[in-house]
Amino acid sequence: MISTHSSAWFALYTRHQHEKAIARLLSGKGVEIFLPLYNAAHRWKDRVKKLSLPLFPNYVFVFAASERFSAILHTPGIYDFVRLGTSPAPIAVAEMEAVQRAVVRGLSVEPHPFLKCGDRARVKSGPLEGLEGILIRKKSFYRLVLSVDLLVKSISVEVDVADVERVASPHDARALPAAAADLRVWA
Repeated sequence: MISTHSSAWFALYTRHQHEKAIARLLSGKGVEIFLPLYNAAHRWKDRVKKLSLPLFPNYVFVFAASERFSAILHTPGIYDFVRLGTSPAPIAVAEMEAVQRAVVRGLSVEPHPFLKCGDRARVKSGPLEGLEGILIRKKSFYRLVLSVDLLVKSISVEVDVADVERVASPHDARALPAAAADLRVWA
């Protein structure tokens, strides 16, 4: 639980495509906000338009103490804080600083699927498109481990992490709700 006097970064879950309006409203209330944006070109039939979009769609970050939570939640378009159990979950300072440094310094940032080493992944484009394996990191490079189960042998190939997407495995906790429909409880 957060003490009543300590401030921390928290994520707010917002209404779809209302992040900028919510950021303006919260700033007007004197709340310190962070809404990281990136530039994207969207093509329509008749034109191409450059847009400034949220790096984390449906989320706005706030630096606040718990006594401000009620006022923050009464802002139109906010559903709730991201929570662990019943309490708003503070975000690790190092994670927020990393995102802020990348955005504030004007580096080319864009959203990317959440991947971590050990995840099952599929190559989305390039000469290895469609291949699936386990994502690993070796020094500063990412590699995809491809296995031949019958031989109990594997190889790894270097991949650009931007060309890789996460694949849900049957053991993945995020895949559990779909699989849970097949479970039966015997009394």
